[in-house]
Amino acid sequence: MATAISRILAVSGDEGNAAIATPAIPESLRYVARQPILDAQGRVHGYELLFRRAADSVAFDGDGNAATRTVLDNTIVFGIERLTGGLPMFVNCTREAIVDRLVQVLPPEQTVLELLESLKPDAELVRVCRDLKAKGYRIALDDFQWQESWRPLFEIADYIKVELPSTTARQRAKLRERVGSRPTRLVLERVETQEEFSQARREGFTLFQGFYFCRPETMENREFPANRLVHLEILRAVLKNPLDVPRISELVKRQPSLAYRLLRIANSPIYATRQTVTSIQGALVMIGDEMFRRVAMLATTAELRGNRPSELLRMAFLRGRFCELAARQTGQDATEQYLLGMFSLLPAMMSVPMESVANALPLRAEVHSALLGERNAERTMLGWLECNELGQWECCDRMAEEAGLNQACLSSIYAEALVWAESNMRLATE
Repeated sequence: MATAISRILAVSGDEGNAAIATPAIPESLRYVARQPILDAQGRVHGYELLFRRAADSVAFDGDGNAATRTVLDNTIVFGIERLTGGLPMFVNCTREAIVDRLVQVLPPEQTVLELLESLKPDAELVRVCRDLKAKGYRIALDDFQWQESWRPLFEIADYIKVELPSTTARQRAKLRERVGSRPTRLVLERVETQEEFSQARREGFTLFQGFYFCRPETMENREFPANRLVHLEILRAVLKNPLDVPRISELVKRQPSLAYRLLRIANSPIYATRQTVTSIQGALVMIGDEMFRRVAMLATTAELRGNRPSELLRMAFLRGRFCELAARQTGQDATEQYLLGMFSLLPAMMSVPMESVANALPLRAEVHSALLGERNAERTMLGWLECNELGQWECCDRMAEEAGLNQACLSSIYAEALVWAESNMRLATE
C-alpha cells in the first residue's frame, strides 16, 4: 500500500512529488502570481499573470537583454497554458517589451498584451501594436483614463481596463459611450466587495477583476445552512483518526453527486489506482486512510461551493496544496496545513462567518486561531500566499525573511500547486 500511495500526486511528505512528475519550474516562474478576470456569471474569462524578476518588484520589464529573453523562453518551454488552464493570459508590458518585440515568444492566440498607463503612445508604439495585433495578439489598455493621445491605441484595443476606485460613475459611463458599438471589452478592476460587483453590473460592465468573490456575503451569527450539514459531518468524520469507514460510507451515500465525485477521483489516472473502485468502502481500502481524506475533502469542498464562482474552488485547491507542500519548509504538519488552506475559503463558499467554520471543525487550538486570522506559526504559509495572490512582492519577501524561508523555493512551490489545482479542478467539477 505504501508503494502505491507513493505514486499518487497528492500525498504529502517527502514522497509527495514521486508520482506524476511536474516539470522543473524555470527561474522565470519563481516570481509569478495570477489574478482571475471573471464574467458576470462568475466564469473565468482569463488570468492576469504578474511576473517578477528574481530580486525586483518590477513585473515584466523586457529590458532587451539575454536574461529577459531566457525568462520568456523558459516560460513557454514550461507551458504557460498550464498556469492559465488554456484561458487568455494578460501580461503587463513595458515599452521595451513591445517595441523590441520580446513578447513574440508568447503564443499570440493566448496572449493579451497589457499596455501600462505610464507608456507614451507615440507613433512607433502604435505602429508595433498594430503589427502585433495583425499577428494575432490582443491589446489591452491598463488603468485607462481618456486622453486624446491614446486615441490610436483606443481604436484597436480589444480590452480596456479601468480601476473602480480611481474613476467616477460618470467617467465610466462616458468611456462606455466612447466604446460604443466596438467589440472592445471593458474590464473593471479592483472590485473588492459584492456591493461593488452589483454596482458594476448595473453600470453595464461584463468583465471584472478583484477578489470580491472571496468576500462572503454574511449574516450576523449565521450558522451552516441545514442542507449543507451532511457535508460538515463528512468533514468532521474524515478528520478523525482512525477513520470510521462505515459512518463515512453512509454519509457519502446520502449525497449521490458527492459519491460520484469520490469514485471518479479515486479511479482517475492521477491517483494511480490499479483496479476499478466501485464502492466508497472500496475506495478507502484501495488508497488508504490518508489519501481517502484528500479525495473526500476535494469532493466535499466542491459540493460546498454551491453556485459560487468556480474560481473560488480552484483557489481553495491551490491554497490547500501550496500549504501542504510548503509545510516541509516550516516544520508544520502537512495535513493540517492542507486543511488550513482549503478551509480558509469556506466562508466565501457558504456565506457564513469564519467563526462558524472554525468552531464546527475538530482542529488544534493553533490551527483554529490561524483560521480566524491570528498571525501565528501555523498561518505563516497561508499569509505568504495571500500576499502572493495580490502580487504584493515586498510583503512576500518580508514574511519569508521573518520566517527564515527561501523565497524562490516558495514561489516554485506556488507554480507547482497551480498545476496540481488545475488537474484536480477538472476532476472535481466535470
